[in-house]
Amino acid sequence: MKEIATAFVKAQKAFGPALKTSTNPHFKSRYADLAACVEAVIDALNANGIALVQVMHECSDGVIVSTTFIHESGEVIDCGKLHVPAAKHDPQGYGSALTYARRYSLMAACGIAPEDDDGNAGSKPPPKLTDATLKALLADISECKNEAELKNAYFEAIKAAGNNQVAKDQIIAAKDARKAKL
Repeated sequence: MKEIATAFVKAQKAFGPALKTSTNPHFKSRYADLAACVEAVIDALNANGIALVQVMHECSDGVIVSTTFIHESGEVIDCGKLHVPAAKHDPQGYGSALTYARRYSLMAACGIAPEDDDGNAGSKPPPKLTDATLKALLADISECKNEAELKNAYFEAIKAAGNNQVAKDQIIAAKDARKAKL
């Protein structure tokens, strides 16, 4: 376990936040979807020789997911199983439970949490983001030379945007456009 433990600690130092870029229309709230959770950790894991594997296990009333990390040395960390009942027993119900289980299993296994947009953060006034600052942040994103630079510029820009959802949407679009070109 020595090699995977050392590699996992290095990877964890480079994890980003799971950004809340998706919207739940029923509750009018934002959440970190599965893609945001994977994006927050996958580059750091892979850069340290760690593969992420999530396996489904048989279950009649929902889904069971286990998250496992496999190091290039062959060492493995198995993070256990998470059971999530399906709200509806149809393909959509099971699909929703599977996505939910994968998200929460991954966040627990990696020790990450979605960015805070409630509680104490909600009581702070939103930061002032000027048009000039947003333009500069978007320019920084478009000039990134590799994915590591892009990830850092993206997280800084999202943080600077605070609760400004219009700015966050522009930042996400700029990040996606630059990532496609890299």
